Amino acid sequence: MTNLTLFESHVRIPRSRREFICQSAGGFGGMALAFLLHRDILRADAAKLINPLAPRKPHMAAKAKSVVFLFMAGGPSQMDTFDPKPLLNKLQGHPLPSSFGPIKSQFLKPNARLLGTRRTFKKYGQSGIEVSDLLPNIAECVDDLAVIRSCYCDIIVHSAAQYQMMSGRLVPGFPSMGSWIIYGLGSESESLPSYVVMPAPEGALEGGQPMYGQGFLPAVYQPTMMRPGRDPILNLDLPKGISPKQRRRTIDLIRELGQAGLAREDNEISARIASYELAFRMQTEAPELVDISTEPEETRQLYGIGRQPTDDYGRRCLLARRMVEKGVRFVCVVAGGGPGDLQWDAHNDIEENHHRLASQTDKPVAGLLKDLKRRGLLESTLVVWGGEFGRTALAEGEDPTTLGRDHSPTGFTWWMAGGGVKGGTVVGKTDELGIHAIEDKVHFRDLHTTILNQLGLDQNQLTYLHLGREERLTELQGKVIEKIV
Repeated sequence: MTNLTLFESHVRIPRSRREFICQSAGGFGGMALAFLLHRDILRADAAKLINPLAPRKPHMAAKAKSVVFLFMAGGPSQMDTFDPKPLLNKLQGHPLPSSFGPIKSQFLKPNARLLGTRRTFKKYGQSGIEVSDLLPNIAECVDDLAVIRSCYCDIIVHSAAQYQMMSGRLVPGFPSMGSWIIYGLGSESESLPSYVVMPAPEGALEGGQPMYGQGFLPAVYQPTMMRPGRDPILNLDLPKGISPKQRRRTIDLIRELGQAGLAREDNEISARIASYELAFRMQTEAPELVDISTEPEETRQLYGIGRQPTDDYGRRCLLARRMVEKGVRFVCVVAGGGPGDLQWDAHNDIEENHHRLASQTDKPVAGLLKDLKRRGLLESTLVVWGGEFGRTALAEGEDPTTLGRDHSPTGFTWWMAGGGVKGGTVVGKTDELGIHAIEDKVHFRDLHTTILNQLGLDQNQLTYLHLGREERLTELQGKVIEKIV
């Protein structure tokens, strides 16, 4: 048989009309089934498409409704704040003992020596948790704190560590935990954003705005950035000559036209409509929100408002309380911004740097905790404090009067309060010099899993199909920190 004859024997397959219909029935059936399933999915998600921020039930019983993340940008030193290390002071000026193994660093010289702390630690509250004299106001709230002394992450560079802290990944382009949370739960406020970031006035961070972003999630789940100053939200005012009534009619028309396209499952259309609706409502609600003159003088003093150096962070912490009071789901309040030591990034003169940053934030953070508690909001609000990594036990710099500490991702401290966590508890520990987490180690993915858990969200159910893969915040399996929930 020639090649042509062999080829023809494969392509010339005579079939009657009856045979063709019978053999095609399976294909037609599959097409019909796919159509019906797709139609059912569209019907099931119709409400979500029309209003992607509509409140949704959690996967399980929730203990918290909102999160306030107090982001200490730059990486505060664990051994100068919440993790006392007496041995470090005893070995001041000595080389690192070989028994502590290799140390990860970015800028340390080979001959770097151990650097003790000038801070004094004291036991506070009924729990007796030790806190340094840098944070005397937060120390008063220690019985409400779950202090996690054994955190660690995978990278020593600011930008990548900030991405991992916010999104669980080392590179930009993935949704932040704030975006995941509002994707999973929607919003309880119709007139305010469900996810707000309040950056520091000093400037942007290494990770930039992408670390807060929605990544591949629909655009409606992106954060609203609130700037410092009189106009915290850009482009909120109505254009000249446009009345609220005219704007309302315009949005209604856009909604009617947009809903005609929702059959195409166009998330961008629904996101655009939702953003127009939100902006319209915010034109009346947002000015009232940021006007803190209505707060009693005693409350403003509680946050340190009206005096330096606490005024700025105090105002933003008070705004965070006002937001969760009105149903905002996730608020990130950044402490530290711009280059170098304007953050907690104390490569040089850690005494000056940490005293300055602590003085700016200690009273406002304590004020937030106390204010939430007396209003009965702390039970439903999870407050989280921490940075993208910690700092080394070894000294950085040459001048003995202005020594600093390098980055350290292998052991550092976060804490949580409210939202159903057990106050007055300490989880995990680092070694005797505060270098490596050695007991009950807690990765960023475990922190994320615990935050989701308190909100009633299951890390395995909170997924989004992207490029054929079910993505989630934790990527690898995270663990709930059972000792604090």
